[in-house]
Amino acid sequence: MLKFAAITPHPPVIIPTIGSPSDFRKTAETRKAMEKIAEIFAKIQPDTVILISPHGPVEYEEITINSSPTLFGNFEQFNDFKSSFIFENDLEVTELLYQESKIQKVSIRLLRQPELDHGSLVPLYYLIKNHKKNIKIIPIAYSYSDKNNNFNFGKVISDVCGKIKDKKIVLIASGDLSHRLTIDAPAGFDPEGVEFDKQLIQALDNNDIRAVLNINKKLIEQAGECGYLSIIILLGVIEQLNKGRIFKKVKFKSLSYEGPFGVGYLVGYYKL
Repeated sequence: MLKFAAITPHPPVIIPTIGSPSDFRKTAETRKAMEKIAEIFAKIQPDTVILISPHGPVEYEEITINSSPTLFGNFEQFNDFKSSFIFENDLEVTELLYQESKIQKVSIRLLRQPELDHGSLVPLYYLIKNHKKNIKIIPIAYSYSDKNNNFNFGKVISDVCGKIKDKKIVLIASGDLSHRLTIDAPAGFDPEGVEFDKQLIQALDNNDIRAVLNINKKLIEQAGECGYLSIIILLGVIEQLNKGRIFKKVKFKSLSYEGPFGVGYLVGYYKL
């Protein structure tokens, strides 16, 4: 059963073995919010994490579910040669997600890629710090071709997890917002980057799923983001969960937003 869902950024500089003291000062709000997410995670003590990352094996036409039995990763590309991670995949839930996606006509495929990307590892670094038992991971990468395919896959996640009563499952939508917020931003500056982040966060704060889905396609492209489709999958989950609820809808709780390096970092969650 799904117990919690969160939106997290993935800047490697919020990892102590990577970021400088200056980086830490500039990302103080993000790190504080990630610690809060970690606290909630520790209280739940989930069995499985479904983790959507934009830096996994992204395909244009199909969502990909990583079915490698063992998953590992490190931060060597960021000059951290000490940190390393190893996880077991939840192959039972992976297969259920795949089969239900096929039934629901969601374009999807399985692949085996044991190495995890930093879009997965940065959130996991925080989440597992106070976790007291072995946790299983299901890495997922969204598809580019059709926003609705991603949204409908979120509904599949909700339906499948709703049938699993013996496991506590958490969903993490990893992704940064606009990469074009300032003149010195990594993707260059575009004023539409600020507008995109503003519209997205306002829609999330208002729990307006349709407004997120209807953000102008050109605005999304100009923003140079990498988290929008991760969030779309998460919102598919939320819409499906809210469908049968009359009085108490699942609502978004924003914890922080900042863009110290010209990239938007949003942290927030849904308590399910």
